Amino acid sequence: MAVSRAYLDHNASAPLLPAAREAVVAALDVAANPSSVHGEGRAARRIIEDARRSVAALVSARPEHVVFTSGATEAATTLLCPDWRMGRGAVRMSRLYVTAADHPCVLNGGRFPSDRVTRIGVDRNGIVDLAALEAALAAHDKAEGLPLVAIHAANNETGVVQPFRTISDLVKAAGGVLVLDAVQAAGRIPLDMSEGCADFLILSSHKIGGPKGAGAIVATSDLMMPVPLIAGGGQEKGHRGGTENLPAIAGFGAAAREAAAGLSEMDKVLALRDRIEDAVVRLAPDAEIFGKGVERLANTTFFAIAGVKAETAQIAFDLAGVALSAGSACSSGKVGPSHVLKAMGIADNLGALRVSIGRQTTEEEIELFADALAKLLARRTGATRAA
Repeated sequence: MAVSRAYLDHNASAPLLPAAREAVVAALDVAANPSSVHGEGRAARRIIEDARRSVAALVSARPEHVVFTSGATEAATTLLCPDWRMGRGAVRMSRLYVTAADHPCVLNGGRFPSDRVTRIGVDRNGIVDLAALEAALAAHDKAEGLPLVAIHAANNETGVVQPFRTISDLVKAAGGVLVLDAVQAAGRIPLDMSEGCADFLILSSHKIGGPKGAGAIVATSDLMMPVPLIAGGGQEKGHRGGTENLPAIAGFGAAAREAAAGLSEMDKVLALRDRIEDAVVRLAPDAEIFGKGVERLANTTFFAIAGVKAETAQIAFDLAGVALSAGSACSSGKVGPSHVLKAMGIADNLGALRVSIGRQTTEEEIELFADALAKLLARRTGATRAA
């Protein structure tokens, strides 16, 4: 059956899953405050704790080490902080190390002053320069405080997966703390906090098919935590003040359960992505697919075609019924090259297009994409001949 629209922008926001929608609607009928001690309040609390267990299970963590936030940006800003606490004692993080290809919420350094943020380069595939990171950590002055390293598990534009287990080993050897931005990776590749993939993870509900307005910090322990970004009535064990967003958290938990179960289906997603890339290369042999030579998420392809301006192409695809993006959704409306491609040392005069799919994506949607691309390139060829 032919489709009239194809939503191929899951990295910006995944479609709300039916199970998540049901959980949100059910939670809307629970009027009580989760901090209240009466029966209605305890019912609300049970919903939150069920969601906490589901989010923890997605990344093999302990439920008591999950802190709910309003989203990934808040989680990042909370963690990227110079001032931490270990029990009643203060711990200082004197410098933050990020990669030049990180998401803006990490790249901008959170609560660190700009002169305390070091950006580590990446290679042409977008993989962090491990030697440069190791050298930077070796040169870190521990007399001033500990090094804090924040890096994406998988890039939101290219889908390139970082060697985060190797990075974790480097950070541990340097006596530092590792924050892993797992927003795009969660539900798409296995993440296991019990195996020490990071000290902290950042998660987002709407990237895995949950509602917007919920995210999480997941820790290996609660021995050491940053000074709260939002202080309030002691919710989330004092790590994040404010009454919990019960419907969003309920939906987040439902989406986490679906994402955990769906990890076994990523081969099907990969097959669809391969069809996308086959169509791109067949129709435009001069296309460049970024990060193709290294491990990437099964759902993401980021490509550029000579002579095709990304912003113009994005509009053409939309008019043809295909929703995709020209890089990060957080950069929509901004004129300029992708900072990710710039970090990779790739000239980006025209921009690139990102196609990101999910387990709900159909073959018919891929066919609609290929048809729209063929028409776009036909217009390019016609314009070239006319010129």
